[in-house]
Amino acid sequence: MLRIGNINLPPGHSDANLRDAIAQALGIGTSELRSVRIRRQSIDARRKQAIVLTYTVDVATANDEAILSRTDHPVPVSWTPDEQYRFVATAPATGSDPARPIIVGMGPCGLFAGLMLARMGFRPLLLERGKKARERAKDVYAFWKAGTLNERSNVAFGEGGAGTFSDGKLTTRIKDRNHRCRWVLEELAHAGAPEEILYQANPHIGTDILIRVVEALRKTILSLGGEVRFESRVEDILIEGDAVRAVVLEGGERIDASQVMLAVGHSARDTFSMLHRRCVTMEAKAFSIGARIEHPQSWIDRAQFGSYAGHPDLGAAEYKLSHRAADGRGVYTFCMCPGGEVMAASSEAGGVVTNGMSRHARVAENANAAVLVSVTPDDLDGTGPLAGVEFQRQWEQRAFEIGGRNYRAPVQRVGDFLEGKATHTLGAVAPTYRPGVTYTDLALCLPPYAIAAMREGVQVFDRKIKGFAHPDAVLTGVETRSSSPVRILRGPSFESVNVAGLYPAGEGAGYAGGIMSAAVDGVKVAEAIAQRQTDTGPAQNRAAL
Repeated sequence: MLRIGNINLPPGHSDANLRDAIAQALGIGTSELRSVRIRRQSIDARRKQAIVLTYTVDVATANDEAILSRTDHPVPVSWTPDEQYRFVATAPATGSDPARPIIVGMGPCGLFAGLMLARMGFRPLLLERGKKARERAKDVYAFWKAGTLNERSNVAFGEGGAGTFSDGKLTTRIKDRNHRCRWVLEELAHAGAPEEILYQANPHIGTDILIRVVEALRKTILSLGGEVRFESRVEDILIEGDAVRAVVLEGGERIDASQVMLAVGHSARDTFSMLHRRCVTMEAKAFSIGARIEHPQSWIDRAQFGSYAGHPDLGAAEYKLSHRAADGRGVYTFCMCPGGEVMAASSEAGGVVTNGMSRHARVAENANAAVLVSVTPDDLDGTGPLAGVEFQRQWEQRAFEIGGRNYRAPVQRVGDFLEGKATHTLGAVAPTYRPGVTYTDLALCLPPYAIAAMREGVQVFDRKIKGFAHPDAVLTGVETRSSSPVRILRGPSFESVNVAGLYPAGEGAGYAGGIMSAAVDGVKVAEAIAQRQTDTGPAQNRAAL
């Protein structure tokens, strides 16, 4: 097949228009096109009065070689590259019975590590402290409705991890020469995610579909010989002679293991403390703090798409903004959720945490995004690897107090925020956070340097997105969990630098940020575990680990 890029068409075009444009670019008739498959679709909105959809496509024609030999194509034309993922190992034949690897945590990292190991025949055991996705969803919605927090089953803990309650973004900047990202996307589509994630430039799934998808991934793992245990919190890891020997579950059950992958997520603070007590090498790392900003989605659509706002081919508009503040700190938007809502994401009693989520259709009234400011280990009052955890907890508890000690979140109009005064009434924008909000001054529950950088950033962002600093936009605090505040150090083999057989992975261990990067990190660690057991596999893939 041939790969053709830079096919540009206006919103509202038909499939026939696309075939015509491809044929014209190749200098052939449409009857000579045998098949057409979209490889990538993106929106070019740099000229708001002439927005186009840009395509890269794979096509088969009546004579591919003759077309490729010509040099007069107005767009890039090449052979379609081989983008198939190739497994790096296969479990030994039945009878040798290698030790079953254990995966702690079932967020994107743990799920895809488990799926990878299961597809290679290693029958992993996955341990998750929370509940199955649907049972977990009931606990989450009960919290949002009544403020009744289940510390074992919430937005952070349970099947699918924190990513299950999000926009389900699948974007990443990973350099993917071994096609791990493609494999993850194909597995997600096979599990029930929309096929469009395979070609959209900024794919997403949405919370409503993600619940079904993670269930399907779990069922695949089970069908391949893996095992999954919910409500099974790992309380301890036994280490002898600088190597893992077993995990101990809450309640005392011991499970022997020589390979344990830690895919615990960014909120497993008790696990971080346990690892610190066990002298597993870890360090404090940079993270961010801030609040969620909300605007009507229609404002964002107009700012980004002009007269094309609301066109069904474009969907809900997105943005991604960043700025270097006067004091040198980074201030940026994170996890923008078009047509979504701000949600309560607490996992500990007595703390308020916000996050954002969207359903697949992205049709809710408001858009939201975190406005975050970087925090470095130098900003922390305490010392040691867990100082960032205590910093996060301090501001979450402050927000809990300011909100009224009932998980209502502190809220401030942007106009009041910029003027440095408390909010007493709202304007045109209604906050979506449940179980409710308390009008206040966010300066009471965020560090002064974060407030200063956010004020500067919001005004700069208004020059890029007209209306971003609108006085009636609202800020809901606090957002503290955009990334892990710790890094569990690992070496080239993906093992802990001081405990053999312990594999820190994903967002919680400090090696990923988002669904796709966490999933791919899980795949890499699964490959390392499989190759350790077999010492086989393609040399080029081993070198790329």
